[in-house]
Amino acid sequence: MRSIRNVLAASAVAAVGLALLPAPASAATVVVSTVTDLTNAIKNATAGTVIQVRGGTYYPTATLQSTVNGTSGSPITLTAYGSESVKISGTSLPSGSWIFKLTADYWNVSNLTFQNSPDSAVVCQSCIGTTWNNIKTINGGDSGFTLTGDGTSNNTVKNIDSYGNYDAAEHGENADGIAVKFGSGTGNLITGARVYNNSDDGIDLWSFSSPVTIEHTWSFGNGKNRWSDSAFAGDGNGYKLGGDGETVAHVVNNSAAWDNTGNGFTENSNKGAIVINRTTAYANGNWGYYFATSAAKLGKNLAVGNGSGLVNKGSSVVSSGNNWDSGISTPSFVSTDATTTYNARSSSGTLPATTFLTTGSSTIGATMN
Repeated sequence: MRSIRNVLAASAVAAVGLALLPAPASAATVVVSTVTDLTNAIKNATAGTVIQVRGGTYYPTATLQSTVNGTSGSPITLTAYGSESVKISGTSLPSGSWIFKLTADYWNVSNLTFQNSPDSAVVCQSCIGTTWNNIKTINGGDSGFTLTGDGTSNNTVKNIDSYGNYDAAEHGENADGIAVKFGSGTGNLITGARVYNNSDDGIDLWSFSSPVTIEHTWSFGNGKNRWSDSAFAGDGNGYKLGGDGETVAHVVNNSAAWDNTGNGFTENSNKGAIVINRTTAYANGNWGYYFATSAAKLGKNLAVGNGSGLVNKGSSVVSSGNNWDSGISTPSFVSTDATTTYNARSSSGTLPATTFLTTGSSTIGATMN
């Protein structure tokens, strides 16, 4: 049996050993106010780093990029300093450049505007677990915001505004508000987005082979030739939900499409069991809903005033509770004046309050929030 003295001595030695252990390193907070500091902070970040960008407009001369991963418990954060307004402009970048590229996992990016990019503004390639909140991607030379690549999983794009994007080289054929293209990976969510006045589509899921969920999103005014391009080729769909031979069950809930030159919502040759629930298509140039070959499930949707008609649906579509279905009436809109949809977002970043396209119905159409 050990004596009390020996036990106390052993405890003292252990205590000394514990005292000599280094304290856990705390995550660095880096405040930047120059392009050089911003570039280095992004490149040198490690798990848990918080990068705060002081207000102003930044003009990088090379793409801001990182391949460094955060972790689920210690993400890397890139955000504005306090409530200051931060714009990152691509006007000093070489032709064909992106403003910001991540090939990395577990980053949180918020409260930043990426504008005037020569090509796409923001590209997240084969990313896992990133969160994009209250950012803007505007007036770029290709799609505003892009998720792409295999292994693109569990990313959240929240409260983004993406507008005015136009690819001059292709006469507007490629520049979408949000593109989730050429890749795979589950758990990707777009919520609270406002994508408008882009040369091609509002949201484009071309050649992405895993389901993407879209909710509480507005897509409008896409596909119009706002650039006086004599060979303009933008498609102008509100939600392009497939293409390139992929069969995939994307989901759209409680969202709206209006004033797009193409279809409000379209399968775009995707034959999968796409789910469209409680959405509204209003005054789009072609069909409100185009699902001619898919096995889509269309429920509680509202189509009004679309150029080609309410819906084009094939025999494999399951349709229930929509205003084109037997016995379902078309409620009146409280307002068809879209002015308030351009208003500033709330302080928490949510879509602005509006009565546009609301009906008061609890059973059909988007609630517009």
